[in-house]
Amino acid sequence: MEFATGIVLIPLLALLAPLLSRGTSRFLPIPLVVFELVLGILAGPSVLGWIQPMETFELFADLGLAILFFVAGTEIEFAAFRGRTGHRAIGGWFVSIAVGIAVGWLVAPGEGAVIVGVALCSTALGTILPILRDAGELHTPFGRSVGAVGAVGEFGPLVAISLFLGGRSLGLATVVLGLFLVLVAVAIWWASRSPGGALHSLVRATLHTSGQFAIRVVFVILAALVALSIVLGIDMLLGAFAAGIIWRLLMRDAAPADQDAVESKIEAVAFGFFVPIFFIYTGVTFDLASLLADPLLLALLPVGLLVLLLVRGLPSGLAAPEGATFRDRASITLLGATGLPIIVAVTGIGVSTELISPAVAAALVAVGMLSVLVFPLVAMAMRRDRIQPDALVQAERA
Repeated sequence: MEFATGIVLIPLLALLAPLLSRGTSRFLPIPLVVFELVLGILAGPSVLGWIQPMETFELFADLGLAILFFVAGTEIEFAAFRGRTGHRAIGGWFVSIAVGIAVGWLVAPGEGAVIVGVALCSTALGTILPILRDAGELHTPFGRSVGAVGAVGEFGPLVAISLFLGGRSLGLATVVLGLFLVLVAVAIWWASRSPGGALHSLVRATLHTSGQFAIRVVFVILAALVALSIVLGIDMLLGAFAAGIIWRLLMRDAAPADQDAVESKIEAVAFGFFVPIFFIYTGVTFDLASLLADPLLLALLPVGLLVLLLVRGLPSGLAAPEGATFRDRASITLLGATGLPIIVAVTGIGVSTELISPAVAAALVAVGMLSVLVFPLVAMAMRRDRIQPDALVQAERA
């Protein structure tokens, strides 16, 4: 009975979330993911108890998280890592992880500090890319800087998780991770050199048939890289991220119309089904009781938001494009500090290995939720204030 209830309610909540987001957008443009999380909390054991945690739902949620990172991998702009922007994005992340672990020692001394540090140095690339795309900022110098910050902020923590939280010695973990990266590098090299003519022809021929070859290839690549990650004992999200990069390279020379059609289908599968399940189920499993049981921890959530801004946001501002204004840098700082998926993943590892308490994990996830709610909203409002006067000037000249 509980399974039947959940299997009906989760799609209903996924349907309700964009309606709520669209309904409130006239007054306050709240990101869709916030509604998915809040609805999951309300329907879960913390409030109404309509949906209970189950292995089946957890499996779908894990698939949703993997596909979210796959999509993030397909959005990587390699050009953004060249020169000043890329170097500063990478350097800024190393500053973030160092400061984050130092802060982590104050909260959870020992290995728990790594959990906290990784959580604080992450950036939710998969969350902020749709926001940039909708605002028409994805391919601007500002958008490329944010993309570089986000890519490093997702790839770096995944590497850190594989090195420090995989249950192996650092030396062995480094060797295993190195082996994985070599295999992925070979796959990326092959994908970048492959002509892809036959693949593109088959993709085009099945775009509007039951064959849907492109989507099937996507899931084969995703499954293969995730399985390789699991076999080697490293974080599966690293494999999902690499799978997205490989798929993008395989499709790089396809006709633009075909690329757009395939991208639309992938996004339909990801954001129409799997990704909402991940965020809703995250809300369902959110330990609200542990957070409410400690009033001090609850009161410190705004402080946690400030810490996230200082640890991850300020170093992200280093990657601002040349000639960036103060508002540009402030917007990049806010978007760089927006984090949630990796926070959810790494705190789950921390609780299961008893490196951090459920209350600390809930607090970190709550801070991540607040960052998704507050930071993009303020950042894009600052960008709109800057863009609108330029648009008015152009309109007057016309």
